[in-house]
Order: sequence, then structure tokens, then C-alpha cells
Amino acid sequence: MKTSRTADAPKDLVVVGASVRAIAGSAARAGFIVHAADLFGDLDLRELAATVETVRPYPAGLPAAIAAFPPAPWIYTGALENHPELIAVMAAARPLAGCSPEAVARVRDTDNVAALVREAGLLFPETRREPRSVPTAGTWLVKPLASAGGRGIRRWHGGEPPATSTGLSLWQRLIPGRAFAAGYLLAAGNGQLITTSRQLIGRRWCHAGPFAYCGSVDIDPATLPRGVRDQLLRLGDILAMEFGLVGLVGVDLVIDGQNQLYVIEVNPRPTASVELVERATGLSLAVAHLAACGIVSAAPETRPRHETWSKAILFASRDLRFDDTALAALHTRARPWTATDGWPAVADIPRPPQAIPAGGPVCTVFAPGPTPAAALAMLRRRIAAVEAGLPS
Repeated sequence: MKTSRTADAPKDLVVVGASVRAIAGSAARAGFIVHAADLFGDLDLRELAATVETVRPYPAGLPAAIAAFPPAPWIYTGALENHPELIAVMAAARPLAGCSPEAVARVRDTDNVAALVREAGLLFPETRREPRSVPTAGTWLVKPLASAGGRGIRRWHGGEPPATSTGLSLWQRLIPGRAFAAGYLLAAGNGQLITTSRQLIGRRWCHAGPFAYCGSVDIDPATLPRGVRDQLLRLGDILAMEFGLVGLVGVDLVIDGQNQLYVIEVNPRPTASVELVERATGLSLAVAHLAACGIVSAAPETRPRHETWSKAILFASRDLRFDDTALAALHTRARPWTATDGWPAVADIPRPPQAIPAGGPVCTVFAPGPTPAAALAMLRRRIAAVEAGLPS
């Protein structure tokens, strides 16, 4: 799984965010010495990174946590787009490989995104900043203004707005349809669509909350209807030219029954779903991102997909203690899958002993298949097997 690092690439690389294992793993495979800071400090992150800092408080503790890291370029992941002021602080201390805090602020402004998306002939759900006159029949959603992974989203039935970290919420019309995501590689005003994926939202077999992101199934963009592809390509140009975004960027979407694409949210950083592309094609996401951001000069070539990959986050259905016995059971389950697949079958592995509350993430499970449906079916079987090995 190791790829060659470009000759002019810096030796060290810093990655920060709520969960950095995916981009850290890509960088390590490309030959970088990774220094990581995130919320979890999981076992497999510690195996692939030279330095790991578990950040408390998060995210306010990030600048202090990385202060002693080498003066290397840095990449951020979710959900730092909600904190452009922190991005600015860290960008003042070391080269930023990613979207600037100014670009982040522009693309996280819902009104701004809605106006530009609609101007380009695409769709954006009706959105309001306060609940007056919003229907209370559950046909609208109330969302924290600063959130990630679908946390805190619920149907609006009136009453008091939910408590949020910022005290701010927005109300958005619920669009019936299929939850999708698009992954772009943006550079010099150009937008390259590198992946689309079916998002797994609120799946009971993952024990996820009603609107919580819990996984993805990779979809080759070439297999999508032509009209949907055209809309996605137009969206990529908007993100690159109008917002000045660079590097790997993700967009949450809904595609309705008429194949109309609704933009839900733009995530101006590497997202959870794009790691499936690396498994499917061998494309080094870390090198691609760094090249798009001008940190290295040579970008890897895209390659055709040779299989479909899926991933799911298993959440705890109850309070549990993840100890050495649970870790051994997890490894026993995953070892033959990893040997068959050629990639780690389980990731984001907790460090024992660790108390995981009900609703907390346990681990991420991967599965390949010849088709998206086959990959999803295999994924469900593997999730069930992993859950069966958890402490009772």
C-alpha cells in the first residue's frame, strides 16, 4: 500500500482535526513523517504517525498541541471549518495546505452559497435563520449553525430551538431523496470531480442517530446519469472559481426522484468519504491534496476503479468498556478480512482501556465488492460480526 513520495515533498507533515486517521494514513503511505493532533488519538493512528497528541479541550487546544511539532506544512480535517479563527492562528505559524480562513468563511455562509448555487442553475433548499413562519409538521429541519456529521439535526416541530455550541441554528426544508456526497480536487480555479458516494445516514444497524453520518459507499461518477454528472461538474467550477477553494473538498448533496441535485453543505477540507477512492484506485489523496495546494509540484495520476469500497462507523448501542479482551476479539474478526482485502478492514480503533458511552463511535469498518450493492451487503455482515464481539 506504500506509494513513493515526490522528490521535492517536505519530509514532515502535520495533520489536525477531530479525526485525522484517514489523511494521516494516506500521507504515511506516501512516505511522509506524520505528526497528528485530534480528538481521539486512536490506536491505529499511533501506529502510523511519528507523533500523536490527543487534544483537550478540543478544538481550542489545537494551537498549543501542535506548537512543538516540526515547522512543517499542515492539513486540517473536520470540523475545523466551523472555526476559521483557529485556522488563521495556526496558518500564521506554519504553511497551510488547505483552504484559507477567508475562503472557509465565505463558503460556510449559507446565504452566500445558496445565492451562487442558484445563480448557476443548481438547487439549494429553502433556508431560514429564525423559526418564525417555519412549518412545524416535521417537513423542515433545524440544524446547529456550526456542526459536523449530522450531529444535532432534528425535524422541526416547534418549541424552543435546540441548545448549540454557538447558540445559533438554522431551519432548512427537508428534501426527500438520496443522500450523496461529491469529492473534488480543486486547484487554480479548476474543479476536478474525483468521487461521488452514497452516504449512509442514521442507519440502525450502525446504531447511529436519526441524521448522523455513519458511512459511505463509493460510486464511480461515470455511472451516474448524465444530467447529474453535468450538475456536479458545474458545481466544482463554482467552488474553485467563486469561492477560491483549493485541495480536497467535499459537498453533501441530496438527489431527488427527478435526478435534481440539491446542495446541502460544502465542507472545505478532506472529508470522511474520500478515503474510499484511495482504496478503489490507489490514488494518493495526501499527495493530490498537497499538489493542489502548491506544497509539492508533482500530482499523482488518477487511475480507473477496479472495485467498489464501502465504510461504516459502528456506534455503541450501550455503555461499554473497551478493554484488551475486546481489542483481541476485534483483531481476530478483522485479521482474515484484512488479509483478503489487502487493506486494513477496521480502523479508528480505541486504545484500551476506554469507556465508550452509548452513542459514541466504536470503530470504522470497511468492505469491498464488485458493485456498490455487494459492497454494502458485505459491510453490513462485517458490522454485525464486529458488534457480536463487543463486551456484553
